[in-house]
Amino acid sequence: MVTRHIQAPDSLADGMAHWLMKSEPHVYPWSQLVEDGSTHWDGVRNYQARNLMRDEMSVGDMVLFYHSNCKPPHVAGVAKVCREAYPDFTAQDPSSI
Repeated sequence: MVTRHIQAPDSLADGMAHWLMKSEPHVYPWSQLVEDGSTHWDGVRNYQARNLMRDEMSVGDMVLFYHSNCKPPHVAGVAKVCREAYPDFTAQDPSSI
């Protein structure tokens, strides 16, 4: 597993990749990211998504922070990748399935 850190950007930059990162508002809302400044992105169990996060995302890439499982689902904000990938500390946790 892999974990990424993201943070709210100072401004939008051209020439960077753009990614869609999903979170349920009751689990980790956009307002919490704004308050925290940055966070790790753990618990990704889909292999393709994990591999893209690990192999393709780069520091500085832009992130659309998407709220799912709400009405209506929506992009809540724009962030950027602020740290290289590292192993997901929840990968071996049986309760994190």
